[in-house]
Amino acid sequence: MTAHGSWRRALAGQRGSGSVLAVAVIGATVSLAAGMLAVGGAVAAQRRASAAADLSALAAADVAVGRVAGDPCQTAADVSAANGAAVTGCSADGVVVTVTTSVDYLGLPATASARAGPRGSP
Repeated sequence: MTAHGSWRRALAGQRGSGSVLAVAVIGATVSLAAGMLAVGGAVAAQRRASAAADLSALAAADVAVGRVAGDPCQTAADVSAANGAAVTGCSADGVVVTVTTSVDYLGLPATASARAGPRGSP
């Protein structure tokens, strides 16, 4: 019985350690989930900026080739704003338009650029 009693005494000091371990595992899981949400939001912001850049460049190219009246860069800004992004750069080189857009996420910008013009243009 002495050997059995020594195990009981050794384990008696371990009471509650399972609770501490459970709290640590839960804390790590919550931290990992929060990090994954932040990364997922950043990816979504990048995709939104990319879609806004593509659509803005296409609309601006329509203006540059004369299909629609107006200023290519102003049209790009209007389309970008309608898609929740801001134009940070716009240049029209003849009928080819390059647009850069930005979407803020957690105080950091997600940017994307797109170029559009008629087929075969340089």
